[in-house]
Amino acid sequence: MRSLIVIRCQITTFIGLRSGSCIARARKILSFSDAQWIYLRQGNRCVGSVCRSLSERPDPRRGGGEGGMKRVSSHVSIASEAEINLDLSRLLIDKPRLTLERKRSFDEQSWSELSHRQNDGFDSIMHSPAFPSGFDSPFSLGTLGDPHPLVNEAWEALRKSVVYFRGQPVGTIAAVDHASEEVLNYDQVFVRDFVPSALAFLMNNETDIVKNFLLKTLHLQSSEKMVDRFKLGAGAMPASFKVDRNRNRNTETLVADFGESAIGRVAPVDSGFWWIILLRAYTKYTGDTSLAESPDCQNCMRLILNLCLSEGFDTFPTLLCTDGCSMIDRRMGIYGYPIEIQALFYMALRCALQMLKPDGEGKDFIEKIGQRLHALTYHMRNYFWLDFPHLNNIYRYKTEEYSHTAVNKFNVIPDSIPDWVFDFMPCRGGYFLGNVSPAMMDFRWFALGNCIAIISSLATPEQSVAIMDLIEERWEELVGEMPLKICYPAIENHEWRIITGCDPKNTRWSYHNGGSWPVLLWLLTAACIKTGRPQMAKRAIELAESRLLKDGWPEYYDGKLGRFIGKQARKFQTWSIAGYLVARMMLEDPSTLMMISMEEDRPVKPTMRRSASWNA
Repeated sequence: MRSLIVIRCQITTFIGLRSGSCIARARKILSFSDAQWIYLRQGNRCVGSVCRSLSERPDPRRGGGEGGMKRVSSHVSIASEAEINLDLSRLLIDKPRLTLERKRSFDEQSWSELSHRQNDGFDSIMHSPAFPSGFDSPFSLGTLGDPHPLVNEAWEALRKSVVYFRGQPVGTIAAVDHASEEVLNYDQVFVRDFVPSALAFLMNNETDIVKNFLLKTLHLQSSEKMVDRFKLGAGAMPASFKVDRNRNRNTETLVADFGESAIGRVAPVDSGFWWIILLRAYTKYTGDTSLAESPDCQNCMRLILNLCLSEGFDTFPTLLCTDGCSMIDRRMGIYGYPIEIQALFYMALRCALQMLKPDGEGKDFIEKIGQRLHALTYHMRNYFWLDFPHLNNIYRYKTEEYSHTAVNKFNVIPDSIPDWVFDFMPCRGGYFLGNVSPAMMDFRWFALGNCIAIISSLATPEQSVAIMDLIEERWEELVGEMPLKICYPAIENHEWRIITGCDPKNTRWSYHNGGSWPVLLWLLTAACIKTGRPQMAKRAIELAESRLLKDGWPEYYDGKLGRFIGKQARKFQTWSIAGYLVARMMLEDPSTLMMISMEEDRPVKPTMRRSASWNA
């Protein structure tokens, strides 16, 4: 057996686990049962058990003692005892479904077989990525074999998009398309667009650009936010910003856009959520809690949450939104309670809950978040979820039901169910609806919202499996020749004219109306890894690799199968490039998923207190 080496942060494991004999010998040394070994190799965070087992057992070839174990290098921080002191047997009971259940995508090749043959890093045990500082990326070191030729091209293109402010990198512009005559706002740094770029830089150990971005957008939040003489809420985050250079005075200033310059004049709701999610990812990956704990960041989170948690007339825990306030930034009939915003809202609340200080104002917000999460989780999992049994129930709904005993609580008319749903819905599988509001259910499938639901654990383990079953069953419709359809199906004919306002960019199977977006590849990959289906992610990445560089990294693709480059798509779209890099790096090292993924939120058991008469 080869010697033991350090992998990533606190975990030490075998580098030589690439043959059946090595695996058998390793299991014999560690005395792991079949269930424990499967659980550990699929990447859970049982790092305490692994580290203790490896450190306590001697290397039989070297005659025991500490000489058979290579110590963790000094530049790697060790996780706190509270984080790594996990009980393996308890975790096996808590999460058997996602780790022990055989998936259809494993039929061709198992997770372990794939990792041994491809050397893609699936052997790595999932660890808390809170202490990886000092490590180089898989691509810079080449420890996982020669990278795909497309990787170097992608990194070169991504670096060309970096924006500098007073000598410091602060983000990446939306696109570097020199062939396009119309620049519009593609030369700006968008908050939502920068997230995949930030994750790629974090994974490559380039953390400064992410920290600078978080600080600059934080300070822009305090800028004056006026749209046609109307002042926006204090917590609103900018959709984008640009560096304004005055060459005569030799000065640079940041100019933010809060929606006052956007097409349709719509302020982004998702920017604040992405900012909180990225702050947690930065904190998890670097282990640097000082940024999140700083007064400015604490105040920024509170301002964002104040906009979302304010009491009003709404009877639903979901967040009421206007059309065009998210990634789908043009009119597409998503006003109300779109799944994308609700999933991001849920994830941002959970991220903030981990980072807010429980003192002063923070304590009040923590209580509000807990109450909202409880109601939001129930609402989304029950009313937004659709599978075959739920569809059959809606098909048989009675209308005009009154009182709290009503089954059809939103008074949805069964005749409003579109015909395509009955053919689209497989017997196995399900997804979160696009929108639910009084007398309306948007049955369209939206990629970002469903992937975020899996990553954030808004979806239960069973629902996560069902979403992946649906994608696998409807691969041609949702993935086709270029991952991934932003929504399905497209709106056509008279309905398109009414809902989109005859938007020429959102014609059927184009742009937001059923177009295919390469940036969604990283979200699909994250969902695949979390649900134990790396082969699906590998298949999607190979599809993208066959075309992205050749086509010039387009913003989106058109057509039912994503066969054609988008009619108005920019080339060298930054988040298409970054989305590919993040997907590839996650596949190489699934442990990186932990900085963006969240485990299922389990309610805390109430403390049992003794009565005053206990000792009487």
